[in-house]
Amino acid sequence: MGSGGPDQVRRPSAGRVLAVASVLPALVVAGWLLAGLPLLLAGVYRPLPALALGLPVIALLCLAALRVSAGDPEKPEAEGLRAGRWQVAGVAGVALASGVFNAVLHSEQLVVRRDPATYAQYAVWLAGHGSLPIPSQVAAFGGPDPSLVFKSVGFYEVGGAVVPQFMPGPPLLFAAGQWAGGLLVTPAVLGALAVLTVAGVAARLVGARWAAPAALAFAVCQPVLYTSRTTLSEIPSLILLLGGLALLHDTLSRAVAAPGAPGRRWAEAAVAGLVFGLAVLVRVDGLRDVLPVLAFAGLLVAMRRSGRPEGVAGPPLLAGVAVGAGLGLYAAYELARPYLAYLSRSVQPLLLICAAVLALTVLGTAVAPWVARLPRPRRLARWLPTAGAALTVLVMAGLAARPLFQTVRRVPLTPEDRLTARFIEETQRANGLPLDGEHLYFEQSLHWVVWYVGVPAVLLATLAAAVLVRRLLRDGRPFPWLLPLAVIGWTTVTTLLRPEITPDHPWASRRLVPVVIPGMVLLAVWGVRWVRDRPVWRRYGARGPRWVSAAGVALLLVPPVVTSIGTAFSPVERGERAAVAAMCARFPANASVLIVERVTGDRLTQAVRGSCGVPVAEARRTDGDVAPADEVRRLTARIRAAGRVPVVLAADAAQVAPYGTPRQVMGLETRQDERSLTGPPDATWTLRITAWMAAG
Repeated sequence: MGSGGPDQVRRPSAGRVLAVASVLPALVVAGWLLAGLPLLLAGVYRPLPALALGLPVIALLCLAALRVSAGDPEKPEAEGLRAGRWQVAGVAGVALASGVFNAVLHSEQLVVRRDPATYAQYAVWLAGHGSLPIPSQVAAFGGPDPSLVFKSVGFYEVGGAVVPQFMPGPPLLFAAGQWAGGLLVTPAVLGALAVLTVAGVAARLVGARWAAPAALAFAVCQPVLYTSRTTLSEIPSLILLLGGLALLHDTLSRAVAAPGAPGRRWAEAAVAGLVFGLAVLVRVDGLRDVLPVLAFAGLLVAMRRSGRPEGVAGPPLLAGVAVGAGLGLYAAYELARPYLAYLSRSVQPLLLICAAVLALTVLGTAVAPWVARLPRPRRLARWLPTAGAALTVLVMAGLAARPLFQTVRRVPLTPEDRLTARFIEETQRANGLPLDGEHLYFEQSLHWVVWYVGVPAVLLATLAAAVLVRRLLRDGRPFPWLLPLAVIGWTTVTTLLRPEITPDHPWASRRLVPVVIPGMVLLAVWGVRWVRDRPVWRRYGARGPRWVSAAGVALLLVPPVVTSIGTAFSPVERGERAAVAAMCARFPANASVLIVERVTGDRLTQAVRGSCGVPVAEARRTDGDVAPADEVRRLTARIRAAGRVPVVLAADAAQVAPYGTPRQVMGLETRQDERSLTGPPDATWTLRITAWMAAG
């Protein structure tokens, strides 16, 4: 077989492997969500239909977005990336190590106290039933009764059924993990894919040699470890948002290098937009995160009208975002309407902002050719780049100084606000702080970032952002950075201004995961490269730049490792899977569980319904944390009359003793996340969960 002949079997280069591997996570997640959502809406989200529809959809997305046979692999336009084997091996090693490490130390949050167990129980229900809403099974309690309550923490009661909180995207993914026998390690797998995605974006925007350092700096951050070990929405959101950036980067690069094949460019850009838009199906906040993509699509449309090759991607990108976000909003309306009502204070302004951005995008696109012909004032052209860079630095300085002139507070007007205020006071008491339940600590949000990525990373990221803004305003280069910088800047500033989360850590740190932390890492790595390339280091010969690179990477790695080490090897809430299984095994056949105490109802209602498959309700409490005994006896009599065995469940033996012989069904002592308000968490706290039952 002759060298270079038509029958030559050519292995993909290392750069091609990295380019493809780093966007596959986004394509797989997007394809699975596209297939899973209609199945869920139809009530048939089961393993066989999901595989039968999901695999072809994923294959179609890959076929549309990837150039598997790309001509000459020596050409950058075919390659997408120039990378060596060791650089690719380094990225793969970091991603694999991250996945294994977090899988070994995964948490087991199945008892509902906060969002992770809500997501887990949501996924357990989908995996076992494939449909929503969740039936209340009121017939198992003798029919409707005003003293029966079927809602619980994270699960709303609507129209005689139960509706889970949150968007359906993450549970669709976690349910697939449940089918495979690994619900609780699925976050670790997604976390490894997120590391790979971050590395791919770094390779495209900074250079392949910086991909592994960026991946490692991202992987060791405490919030990334936290969200990669438990069932939360931030990691899937990150995969879609950064995967969309990588896909669009490749599309625009190929459009410039090879202007032909407009149909191909349309398909690639549409897939990139779809991936961006589907972030809304994962998190409602995804709507905010993709706003810069709308404006950028409008810019591409305007560029198309002026003959720029990148412009061909504008219309399909806009269409893809609209379809993906539209699916997310439709799913929210159909499957998570109570959640939207709960978030109405945030969602309604966000929808208005989206409408305004879309209108301005359309208007700007229409007038762009006319504006482009106007003469630019020389003085403005000269000062604008420097002003933009200065403004970038001033924004970061203002966020850093914010605690000096602002204390963010919220007067608790709603029941949810009052619960949050009480929780903050309890956490302040545990932290030895003055009690002030109205204090939200949002003014410290940039300090949160400093805790987790370190002062050097924040300074380098600020420097990089200022330099990039100056260059973009001066001559429009480096154009590939325009959208990533817009997404990172917009989401970082809006997130830090209003994190909108209970401010204890590591809980609040999850807000930083989808964009803020990876954005800081990407910019900081670019900043290290920029500093290394300064002419001053050349006076030291070849060793100068190498030493600068090594020192820069160390500055990016050491601070987050120091912060993370306190909790990195401490899994939380271990034993909950076994404890829930043991509780389920103790319920008698044909049981109907009646929970009579508040904490047990909050924690175990959906676990009994979903994990045990047993009808469950709470007895309405009129005063205090325990339901009146007379009312409980009346309800248990109704259960017996329905031909079922009443089981009364509560937190201790005394609370169930009036209804039969107490039997302990759960007695778990484990560890939980620390709740820290003024510093990064460095330990875990004891958690005890007890449950007693009386059957009869």
